[in-house]
This record gives sequence, structure tokens and C-alpha cells, in this order.
Amino acid sequence: SARRPLGRNVTAKTLPPVDGVPTDPAMTRALMEQAKLQRSIEASGGAAAMSKTATSTAAAGDKPAHVRSFQDKLASHAEEASRASGIPAKFMLGQAALETGWGRREIKGRDGSNSHNLFGIKAGPDWKGRVVETATTEYVNGKPQTRVEKFRAYDSYADSFKDYARLLSSNPRYEKALSAAGSTDAAGFARGLQR
Repeated sequence: SARRPLGRNVTAKTLPPVDGVPTDPAMTRALMEQAKLQRSIEASGGAAAMSKTATSTAAAGDKPAHVRSFQDKLASHAEEASRASGIPAKFMLGQAALETGWGRREIKGRDGSNSHNLFGIKAGPDWKGRVVETATTEYVNGKPQTRVEKFRAYDSYADSFKDYARLLSSNPRYEKALSAAGSTDAAGFARGLQR
């Protein structure tokens, strides 16, 4: 199946990508799904409580094993990026869950190597790090097209969270989304990213 990286739904009306992340009206539904995932993460006690929650007997029956595994593996990295950026960890985890299907559709290199790219961030011309090339579905004038694109590759999941937080924090384009993040409004954050 096709990957779900940011930039999957490119249309003629799409603004040019900034650091590999385009703005696209077709992403609205996916971003609303992100808001639902973030509310689910929040209901489970947030990222800081995820590891404890996932191991408790009550929570173990409430979530599928792949969701618990995803949360256990990534919660500490999201918290670290959150402390540095102020972006709530649950929002970043929600986006990573959406982009990777709870870790089941991570971007891999042609040799099967893991890119650790949890957010589907493409490698634009300013990116100086490693890249992986993989097929992705892009929408041009509403029609799906399979293309091979370059995506950023990281040494770890922690680096992926840090880069995503840096991308959002350092670009004025995302100021309104980040102000919604500060108010803990998951739907507002998702709408701000879409805009």
C-alpha cells in the first residue's frame, strides 16, 4: 500500500512546500483524524503516562497491541521534543500515528533500512542529511500518481521528533497552529497545520 507521508495529497492549488511539508486542502480529513488520535492519546493520560498506562491491566485490554507498542516505543521521544519546543507530545504522537498507521507503515529505504521518518517529511533542496527514496502517491489535479520521492532519514526516532518540532517551531507559517497547541486544542492544532 502507498505510504501516507505529508505531501501525499498535492493539488494544483497546493502552496509550495516549506521544508518539504506542503499545505493542502485535501489533508483536512487526515488532520481531523489526527485530532481524534490526539484526543485518544490525551484520554489515556498523555504521553508521559503512556508507558505506565500501557502496562496496567485495565489499559492493556483497551488498546490493540500495536497501539501500546507504538506508544511505549515513542512516548519518551515525544516528551523530550515537547520539553524543547513547547509543542504537546500528544499532538506529535498523534501526527506520527496518523502518518505511519501506528508504526505499521514507516518509510523504508529500497534496501529495507528504516528512515525513522515518522512524519513523512520530504528531503527538499536545503536538507543536508541522509535520504531514502521510496514510492509515494501524490495527487496532481485530483488524480493519483505514483512517484519516487526523497524523504529525510534520521539516525533515531528521537531525531525525527526533534526535526519535526524544529520545523514547526522555526517557521512562521505554523505560528497559528502552535498557538492552538499551547491551548491544548487538538482540533485547532490540526486545522492550523492544514491551513
